[in-house]
Amino acid sequence: MPLTAQALMRSRYSAFALQNAAYLLATWHPRTRPVRLDFTPGQQWVLLKLIFATTNGDNATVEFVARSKMGGKLQDLHEVSRFVRDGGRWYYVDGDIR
Repeated sequence: MPLTAQALMRSRYSAFALQNAAYLLATWHPRTRPVRLDFTPGQQWVLLKLIFATTNGDNATVEFVARSKMGGKLQDLHEVSRFVRDGGRWYYVDGDIR
């Protein structure tokens, strides 16, 4: 498992690119985890840019832009994500879309 929230963010981006729902759900904190994930058909993730990361004890924030391509058009997802370390493991909690 990733040792930092920033590393978890990178691994979750890869999981989205590979449509690995099992990994995404396993790294989502149980109090905010959805029952299932649906992927957008034809969406291809092409870039992850980390903008800012901060850690304060067992809480962390990671701001990023993830770029995807769908139907020949590029789209950016800009999010500030919150993470928590629970039982020694980092989990994604939620995020605010910018």
